[in-house]
Formats: sequence, C-alpha cells, structure tokens
Amino acid sequence: MRADVADTPITLRLTIADPVAGVRYSLQKDDAPHEPVTATDAPLSFEVPIRLADDNRVLGPFVRREGPARRFVYIRIGQSAGDHATEWNRRAKIDIHDIPPALLDKARAGAVLEVVLPGKGKDGSPACATVRPVKGWTVA
Repeated sequence: MRADVADTPITLRLTIADPVAGVRYSLQKDDAPHEPVTATDAPLSFEVPIRLADDNRVLGPFVRREGPARRFVYIRIGQSAGDHATEWNRRAKIDIHDIPPALLDKARAGAVLEVVLPGKGKDGSPACATVRPVKGWTVA
C-alpha cells in the first residue's frame, strides 16, 4: 500500500434471520471467538469492522482469505464459539469479496452494509459451511 493512501474503515452487518435459540454464536477474530452471544428466537446481528483498501480489497482481523480473490468472515457456532456443553461445533463462512463496488462506495461514505443469512439448515440445525444469503448485500 502506498504511504499516501489510507485504508477506509467500514462496517458490515451480518444478520442471522432465524438462529437456533439457545446456541452460542460469535464472530471469528484472528483464530478465536469474538464476543460470543447466545441466540434467542429473534434475529441476531454482528457488526464487523473491516478496512477497505483503495482497490476495494477487504482487510482486517475478521477477514479470512482463500486463494487470490476470495475473502470471507466466519461466524462460529456452538463449541467453536466457546460453548463446550453443546453438541454443535460449526462455523458459517460468509463471502464478502463479491460485495458490489457501488455498495462499497456507499460504505466509504459512511453507510453500513448488511446481509441477511439463514440460521438453520434443512434439518433445523445451525447453518454452516458456506452460507448463502437470504437477502443479499444492501445499505442498512
């Protein structure tokens, strides 16, 4: 990065529409759970502070990499979020590399970008692996 260009801090909001009540969820920061919460029947949201480089790369301790282009954020679930009394030990992978540039421009101007995610798999257990949005990225 050039010294005369600073990364822009932006906020992403990950909202789980229907989390499994009683299950603990958290963001993954670096390689550890970050501020775990136990879900109720209500939607559950996480605010993710990231940095946006001048070329729209997403950066920061919440951002994970896979290959040259894929960037994502993990939501830890159950044991992975620090609740060792539960049977669930999962992570949900939320892609962020494909946020449209027009939305990233709005985030640069201060808007929070939100995506709505399913909380349950077909069997009613916590959704995991790569989770596809119920409602794609929008300005919150």
